[in-house]
Amino acid sequence: MNDPNGMVYYKGVYHLFYQYYPEDIVWGPMHWGHATSSDLIHWKHQQIALYPDELGYIFSGSAVMDIENTSGLGTKENPAMIAVFTYHNMEFEKAGKINTQTQGLAYSLDEGKTWKKYEANPIINNTTLKDFRDPKVFWNAATKQWNLVLVAGDRAQFYTSSNLLQWKLESEFGQDKGAHGGVWECPDVFPLKINGTKEEKWVLLVSINPGGPNGGSATQYFVGDFDGKKFTTNQKETKWVDYGTDNYAGVTYNDAPNGERLFVGWMSNWNYARNTPTTNWRSAMTLPRTLSLSKINGDYVLQSKPVAQINTIKTTDYSAKKMVVSKENATTLNYSNLNQSQIHFTAENKNLKIVFSNDANDSLVLEYDAKNKLFSVDRRQSGKVDFEKSFGEKIHTAPTENLTTAIIDFQIVVDWSSIEIFLNGGVYSLTEQIFPIQPYNKLTIQSNDKQVIKNITIDSLKGVW
Repeated sequence: MNDPNGMVYYKGVYHLFYQYYPEDIVWGPMHWGHATSSDLIHWKHQQIALYPDELGYIFSGSAVMDIENTSGLGTKENPAMIAVFTYHNMEFEKAGKINTQTQGLAYSLDEGKTWKKYEANPIINNTTLKDFRDPKVFWNAATKQWNLVLVAGDRAQFYTSSNLLQWKLESEFGQDKGAHGGVWECPDVFPLKINGTKEEKWVLLVSINPGGPNGGSATQYFVGDFDGKKFTTNQKETKWVDYGTDNYAGVTYNDAPNGERLFVGWMSNWNYARNTPTTNWRSAMTLPRTLSLSKINGDYVLQSKPVAQINTIKTTDYSAKKMVVSKENATTLNYSNLNQSQIHFTAENKNLKIVFSNDANDSLVLEYDAKNKLFSVDRRQSGKVDFEKSFGEKIHTAPTENLTTAIIDFQIVVDWSSIEIFLNGGVYSLTEQIFPIQPYNKLTIQSNDKQVIKNITIDSLKGVW
């Protein structure tokens, strides 16, 4: 599996479609797989939603509920779930043609269980572009129109429609903005209120491969304004959703309850996605995350943290109100299996090192350098790393000038083959795959500066399947 697709909430169910090749653990003719959840934590596999056809493989896209039946494909009593996706024509690609990608539509009248392709596909044609893909569709309540954003090579394109079937190109964005180390992919655009204020801004997500801050695939974001036709921003520097190497192609849910903006990313990197050392499966998604927007140091910062529902699967195995650590006094906690756990604590804004290790001499090192405002993840000795050069080649870093508080909150979620790190409620996040020889069973916390760690808990997390 790879990119998350078609994320929509309807009648108590979160739908997650995704790029899927059912025949092998390497990339192949893309389908849309389908999973559903009532709580974003426990998931059920559903039957394959979309299969390749004569127009091409089924690449990434999105889904909406057409509640008012603007498309005429359902009824107001039984509204259609509409999927808009990219067709990729492999025959055209093999023939050396440029225009291999168009946008198609499919609809379901039974809440995503079965699907029918629209008979007049493609709904957005393409005659000139090699990369033309990944449509994100949503209803714009302010303009009373459907909006669609897709990526066309080195830029995003914005479209409008009244019926989901005919689309008008309104504007382009980004040719001279943001990072351009690779092709743009998987855009998303949505409004967020600034935490603690009534001010609202729009956030545009754009994934890029390669060109990430630590190599390979990553997702950047822009904060600006969107009038339903055109996105604008005064942002000068490139901002990243996640500084780890394994959070890519992430997009957000349409129609999430309570106005929440919920994000899921693909937990991998195209540098080594085809080679990770797993056998009967390959790839996973990040934990679902709640997004918010804050103003820190006079600048807009996108925060992401695990959805609160993660608390429903945790059992606290260890807790301490206070722990003093220093250069001479490292604290090591022994634990049977840290590879299905959550570690949570607060620490002073001083240097800190956190080491996960095991009896096979694997070690995963997290380090916060308060003086130089840098957080790092060193997975070079974390377990299996030699399956691809770039996986264990270097230490990954995040500049942390927005950690301005005297006390920093650390939330770390470890699974069998991943770690997700959130600093100060997701002001910074880092997502990394790891493949330890055996589970980590030691957690060591140390500091060059004497400091107090408070309210540390280690929670075991129940499996979600």
